[in-house]
Amino acid sequence: MPMWAGRFSKDIDERVNDFNSSIKFDARMYRHDIKGSIAHATMLGECGIIDKSESEIIIDGLKGILTDIDNGVLEFDPNAEDIHMFIEAELTKRVGDAGKRLHTARSRNDQVALDIRMYLLDEIKEIREITVKLIRAITDMAKEHLETVMPGYTHLQRAQPITFAHHLMAYANMLLRDIGRLDDTYKRMNQMPLGSGALAGTTYKIDRQRVCELLDFDGITQNSLDGVSDRDFCIELASAISILMMHLSRFSEEIILWCSWEFKFVELDDAYATGSSIMPQKKNPDVTELIRGKTARVYGDLNTLLSMMKNLSLAYDKDMQEDKEAIFDAVDTVKLCINTFIPMLSTMTVIKENMRNAAAKGFINATDCADYLVKKGMPFRDAYKITGTLVARCIELGVTLETLPINEYKKLSDSFDEDVYKAISLDTCVMQRKSAGGPAPESVKAQIEYVLREIDK
Repeated sequence: MPMWAGRFSKDIDERVNDFNSSIKFDARMYRHDIKGSIAHATMLGECGIIDKSESEIIIDGLKGILTDIDNGVLEFDPNAEDIHMFIEAELTKRVGDAGKRLHTARSRNDQVALDIRMYLLDEIKEIREITVKLIRAITDMAKEHLETVMPGYTHLQRAQPITFAHHLMAYANMLLRDIGRLDDTYKRMNQMPLGSGALAGTTYKIDRQRVCELLDFDGITQNSLDGVSDRDFCIELASAISILMMHLSRFSEEIILWCSWEFKFVELDDAYATGSSIMPQKKNPDVTELIRGKTARVYGDLNTLLSMMKNLSLAYDKDMQEDKEAIFDAVDTVKLCINTFIPMLSTMTVIKENMRNAAAKGFINATDCADYLVKKGMPFRDAYKITGTLVARCIELGVTLETLPINEYKKLSDSFDEDVYKAISLDTCVMQRKSAGGPAPESVKAQIEYVLREIDK
């Protein structure tokens, strides 16, 4: 029989009970529910709201339930409405009337709000930890490729020469900002809602601050309506995860391109690729393709949460039960993706010669040719036009800027001399870009040091 059955004259329809039940997905919060209930029972006993001896009986009973669930001795009842009712019913079965006093000065509304915050705070810590591991994997690879020249792209067209380390560190910085967003979300989420009651607090003289201390929250929610009726912390976390997934998806897209024969910049380890059922020569980057696809799934979770909340009147509405499946799925998905991405990246083979050969084509040193003239006193726009004309001449002759005869250069400007060839060499183009954030090895080393300092704070 449901805990709230006193008001009703007949049993709930079995189909409604199944429809209403959430234990199949909220059971994962059992540790947090029990931890919150222990803190609540402790406070009730300390404040004299229930007898101290009963408080101790409740706490011992809850600890026993936790141990039995952890050890597999106690299984969740699929017929229970939710994890909160399951634990309370099990407690009452074990300790009798004392168990019925646990819910004094508490509503399921503020209990649920507490549990999901506690659960997600732990999940944020885990997501942050594995994101740091991914950044370390990226920086480890970057250290090995400080002088591995490759083409940088705009519009997926070869643009300017960079290094593979420089390219990798772009993603390290993106992920560093993702960690910042997780930290910000954690800070705003870390407010204790228990004591808000159903919506209007309670007439009992409870000590919310004591529960806050027991559960190690930063503070308490300041308005009881707000404490039970918003899920912006779920939305904020789903948003942070969506941005993180977007970065993983972009990285995955590049790896997919780089694995193709058209690029062949990298090759994935056999353990992180699949074959074809009909084409024996195929080696498919399925891991990265799945990450790309799962990004859309996480976006769907975010949209579910936004759409669910957009027109709910205060305070609690049953619609809000839908928060858990969406945010749990987003959390599970990002953890799965990162934990798969790290070893895939770490075992990936980088084909340096193909990267360099690609950088040698496509006139990606044209900007450096223009800069050569600018350093000799020519306005940039004039230098730009002359270099564009030189590129057209190279295409006409079927040569590159590096192999174009010096007399062709001098036809357009007397400022050109033999030293132009050194100025436009790939190594010079990369090594001289020492500006902060640039691709020169010393600049990328500084970027690596910065990122590692930030994640070690």
